Amino acid sequence: KGKKGRRAHEDDDDADEDKGEDDEGEEEEASATAQAEEDGEDGEDAEAEQEKWAEPRESEEAATEAKKEKKAKKEKKEKKTKLSNKERRKLEREQELNNRDALIAAENKRAMEANERGDQYTCSQTVVNENDSTWQDSLDVVIPSFNITVAGKTLFEDSPLNIVHGRRYGLVGPNGMGKSTLLKMIASRELLIPPRIDFLYVEQEVHADDTPAVQAVLRADKVRWALEDEAKELQARQDAGDESDEVAERLVEVYDELNAMGAASAEGRARRILFGLGFDAEMQEQATKNFSGGWRMRISLARALFMEPTLLMLDEPTNHLDLNAVIWLTDYLEDWRKTLIVVSHDQDFLNEVCDEILHLDARKIVNYRGNYDQFQEMLAQHRRVQMKEWEKQQRRLRALKQSGSSKKKAEEDVKKNSRFREAGASKRKAAAQVAQGGGGSSEQQEQLLERPRDYRVLLTFPEDVPRLAPPIIEVIDAGFRYGPEYPVLFRNMNFGLTQDDRVCIVGPNGSGKSTLLKLLFGHLRPTQGEIRINSRLRIGVFNQHASDALPMHLSPVDHFRNQFQEMTYQDIRNKLGKFNLPGHAHELKHRELSGGQKARVMLCQLALMAPHMLLLDEPTNNLDVESIEALIDGLNQYGGGLLLITHDARLIKGVDARLWCVEEQNCFAFDGGLEAYKEKIIRLLEQQMREFEEQREKKRLEKEKA
Repeated sequence: KGKKGRRAHEDDDDADEDKGEDDEGEEEEASATAQAEEDGEDGEDAEAEQEKWAEPRESEEAATEAKKEKKAKKEKKEKKTKLSNKERRKLEREQELNNRDALIAAENKRAMEANERGDQYTCSQTVVNENDSTWQDSLDVVIPSFNITVAGKTLFEDSPLNIVHGRRYGLVGPNGMGKSTLLKMIASRELLIPPRIDFLYVEQEVHADDTPAVQAVLRADKVRWALEDEAKELQARQDAGDESDEVAERLVEVYDELNAMGAASAEGRARRILFGLGFDAEMQEQATKNFSGGWRMRISLARALFMEPTLLMLDEPTNHLDLNAVIWLTDYLEDWRKTLIVVSHDQDFLNEVCDEILHLDARKIVNYRGNYDQFQEMLAQHRRVQMKEWEKQQRRLRALKQSGSSKKKAEEDVKKNSRFREAGASKRKAAAQVAQGGGGSSEQQEQLLERPRDYRVLLTFPEDVPRLAPPIIEVIDAGFRYGPEYPVLFRNMNFGLTQDDRVCIVGPNGSGKSTLLKLLFGHLRPTQGEIRINSRLRIGVFNQHASDALPMHLSPVDHFRNQFQEMTYQDIRNKLGKFNLPGHAHELKHRELSGGQKARVMLCQLALMAPHMLLLDEPTNNLDVESIEALIDGLNQYGGGLLLITHDARLIKGVDARLWCVEEQNCFAFDGGLEAYKEKIIRLLEQQMREFEEQREKKRLEKEKA
């Protein structure tokens, strides 16, 4: 009876308490809480202490992390008590912003997870009359308004989408805003588009099996492939003695269909595309299972180019290509006569390929005619107009407040006046506003204008780097091969590097560019000659797999505490912030960060090392356009030497790097700039393709003769 009475009393105190919980456990918990309060522990420390004793210690690592976290909280609390009122308010404001960033990040993470799973999408659009013959036969995509949400996060809201057949579009906007999601919605026909439009969305690498690369491309055209198989079967029946009219007539029909679709030239076209993407004659015959993921993505791209769909959608197509392949692809797509939508961070690629830009801004798609540079000029002008409108609204708000209106009343009056002005605007002006992304529903028009804010990134590298006597790296008659059974990559190389050098290493895939970097920073030793490296030289290395070296169980803050013990907690946070890593991400484990965030952590680590020279291998792969611009600015301020490998022409020109060619088992300075190098590569590829086709024709004739 006593136990029943006590439980009833506890239920009154806490409605969520489990009635079946053991009384002794409750008393121990209450005692522990009371003791923590007596010891003067704050609520967070008491809770942390309870959790520490309640959870079993699975490893020393987990215990160390818990201590560090507790120490960081205490440091933060002690620092807060010493701050002035102004500093405290500033800190509280930063915490508010971090909390807001954390909420946004949580939304983005849910959206990304749903994106990977391919579920939790909600997609709606303006009603379409699917029985309308004009719409059915159209090759344009005209959607006056559509909405897309993923995992509860709105990516597109009341946005138009206008795609005109035959134009080449660049889809741009900050990372994580929904560019890839939009392409997937089109590809899945969740967004309803005319049925006459056939399309391809290059997203996944080709399947790894025994199929040769060239056959994997040819088999993408299933109709032609089926007709060729049928022709072989019918021909075999005739060869076996079947002289029926039915077989003969069908064989003629099949050959007519194959001739109409240009089947005779299909293999040559497939091989030319593969050749342009870096596949030599031997590689084209290799099974797809023998290629890495990056090369299989090239085969997927080749399949799409070979098929020539009415609408081709490419998502970061240059990420898996070297500079030579990017030069060829750019030249190839400049003559693309069907519709193209490409997502890319490569500004030079967008400039040369695209004749219209789709800008994802404020959950809407805004069309800008022209290439990327022209888009930037028009966007800056558009932002100035938006800022003037916002400033005008702010002046009205201040005037109303000064006249005695409350803040709420002033905002309501401003919104009311905005509706009256909108109602008085001409239809032409309203339509123009919608086309520029400024229109919308009446509900949106009632909202107060938000201050226009451009997405900006800042990456800083040290300007004052200690000087070393040149050359800091000297290569003397150096050569290298991976072993006696492997071919020689380099022989008799001679050159030197100083802290004033800005060099970009270029050359075809497989020529040894990444191997050369490893030789220069001492990861590999030459098998011939020598490479002298200054004993005091600090080299900062960033490569395509650099983020894999980060300790995944640690956060950026904890990792930097181990690496740079002289830095305080706040110094580390400040530095990470300067590299545009959001505040909430500072304390997340590396495994929870996106590819772009991990790249920023690695670049920040390089900056803190204050190296005499930076060796960067494809540093832009996980960065958006704005981050690449920030990287260029940071490298231009950097006071050390720079050696890089990149397919991004904007980065090469932005840092004014000299070109060094890796070819013919050596490395030497190219006599000319980037444009001259592009012209050389196009001429070389055309010559190699002609020679390649001549060899194929020669072998075909020899086979027929035999």
